[in-house]
Amino acid sequence: MSRLFPDVFRNPAIRASMIAIFTFGMAGAMTAPYRSIVGIRELGLSDGLYSFLAFASAAVNVVISVLLGNLADRLGEYRSAMIGACFFGIVGYGMVYAFPSATVFIISGLLPLPIYGALNSLLFANARAAMHGMNRNDMVTANSGVRAMISLSWVLIPGITGLVLSGASSMLPAYLFAAISCLLCQGIIVFSLPKRAGTEMAAAHHLSYLGALRQVVSPRISAHIAGVALITSTLHLNDALLPLIATGAAHGALSDVGILVGIVALLEIVFIIVWSRIARKTGQMTALAAGTIIYAVFLSLLGFASEPWHLYALTLLAGIGAAAIISFPITYLQDLIADRPGLGSALISVNIFASAGIGALVFAAGTWATGYSGTAMLGAVTGLSGITILGLLQRRNAVAPVDAEVQ
Repeated sequence: MSRLFPDVFRNPAIRASMIAIFTFGMAGAMTAPYRSIVGIRELGLSDGLYSFLAFASAAVNVVISVLLGNLADRLGEYRSAMIGACFFGIVGYGMVYAFPSATVFIISGLLPLPIYGALNSLLFANARAAMHGMNRNDMVTANSGVRAMISLSWVLIPGITGLVLSGASSMLPAYLFAAISCLLCQGIIVFSLPKRAGTEMAAAHHLSYLGALRQVVSPRISAHIAGVALITSTLHLNDALLPLIATGAAHGALSDVGILVGIVALLEIVFIIVWSRIARKTGQMTALAAGTIIYAVFLSLLGFASEPWHLYALTLLAGIGAAAIISFPITYLQDLIADRPGLGSALISVNIFASAGIGALVFAAGTWATGYSGTAMLGAVTGLSGITILGLLQRRNAVAPVDAEVQ
């Protein structure tokens, strides 16, 4: 293929996974920007209940992702679990549209949609299984390509959805569109994803479901997840801070927020591929460290923004740094349980949950103590502390084999 599109994308399973994860991202991009509007304003949930539902939904998603990932590893194939997850997405989004009420919204958020959310890690697990035999550089490139498709969906879909529903009295049709997207995703998995015999990929040693959960929370795994979560929490902090700073200290408008998010998402797509090429020469950890430092600089400067043009000028730094932070941790987390693609990929969901929690804590502490500008700088320190932890862990792992040989 051309130099712009690496050869790893010739793999039919990886190509199908990229298209499927784009449709997965579509469902989230159609509904996430309007979820609070539907839940609170249209269906009458209180702010507190909505916040608790968001937390509970994320917690359920983590557990389901681990259990489904372990099940898929035991079966040795991922199509069945992915088809089932898509079915729950169709049901979860469809029931909110067909039977709009607070009760249905809560039920959907507690069971069908968290199960559908596990499709994210299952798709990465399937892609990982398809990478068997590839060198590390190609694996990083393939994972980056798959992850870039989610960013692409967020570049295109929120604006299109908003435009289509701009004259509507309700945002509920977004849930219908999402259900259709889930159906499309299911069709791609059923008809485009190559079938593989379960015996080809089945884990050599079966773990019980409780054993899988214990492995995920073991000290060895938890230490690495903590480092990654500190880094990726900076993205959650920016999600909270950017609208507040843009419409506050920077004297911008809500429209600026949407434009800024779209610009950064577009830059992410470009620089995800750029970073994968850089990692081939420097190594994954060096590239992640560089991206984290760049994003830390962005957050620090965000705290000083006082005009809209400051924010637009910072989009380049934001896009470059975010591209590294959203792509490299995927392969890093999968490598923690390399012999079990399903369980290893479930760590992606664990990291999302942990990083969101850290981001919320940093936001609460920072805004209480210093305000939005100070919180942005505190976020920069959080990201740098995460890459420091990963560096120390890598150094310890490198020293341990040498010590063993000396003994």
